[in-house]
Amino acid sequence: MTQGTRDAKREQLRVTFNAVADSYQRVRPEYPGELFDDLITAAGLTPGARLLEVGCATGKATIPLARRGFRITCVEPGPDLAAAARRNLAEAGLDAAVTDGWFEDWRPRPGEHFDLVFAATAWHWVDPAVRFQRAWQALRPGGHLATWGTEHVFPDGGDPFFRELQDVYDEIAGEKLPDQARRRPGELPEHTAEIEAAGLFTVTHTRHFDWEQVYDADSYIALLETFSDHIVMAARRREQLYGEIRRRLSLRPDGTLRRHWGAVLHVARRVG
Repeated sequence: MTQGTRDAKREQLRVTFNAVADSYQRVRPEYPGELFDDLITAAGLTPGARLLEVGCATGKATIPLARRGFRITCVEPGPDLAAAARRNLAEAGLDAAVTDGWFEDWRPRPGEHFDLVFAATAWHWVDPAVRFQRAWQALRPGGHLATWGTEHVFPDGGDPFFRELQDVYDEIAGEKLPDQARRRPGELPEHTAEIEAAGLFTVTHTRHFDWEQVYDADSYIALLETFSDHIVMAARRREQLYGEIRRRLSLRPDGTLRRHWGAVLHVARRVG
């Protein structure tokens, strides 16, 4: 796949999440509290610090950090996602400014600087040509950039359901599952070299996290419906896939599956 093809695919997929704004907050996994605690320590944040979030979606990371006493500004390109984030924050009794727009186009007000720029399962959607420069411009001297994303990991002794389901994906899509690398916890790729190659940040902290979540058929299919590759899947193929998931889970005594999630937290300090 050429760079141009990758860019076009990213542009196509990154706008899909707005269509699932109503279910995103409910079905996407919560990040471990330990991740936020680790981030705060690594970035040296104190209550009242100013945070800028890139792609907040419905507030999965915004709400836990707002509860810890930080002042947060969010930039979210999906208007329905941004509206959901405002609603979720208000219902939680929390205050954060959610701005509609693309981070690539957003600029801080004159004299406005942040202590932390962070992106939770969103950084890979931002244009690589400008994302580090935009973050650098928004930060105060010595401020930090933090990124992490959730991926499917496969621990030894994990649920065999996903390997067994591969034949269905082969039949309906002719391709491997997005999780085809089948990395174990602690094996997700780190991006220190990429971050430091921009010349604007020095990575000061990297840590792997993993956790497990149990799903029944309804909750797992609801989760899949928030994944970009499943959103754009042909309706006939998607229905075939979901029907097979329901059938196979119905044969299990408890009707559930276990999915392991992994994330790699990177914290980098602004230089210059």
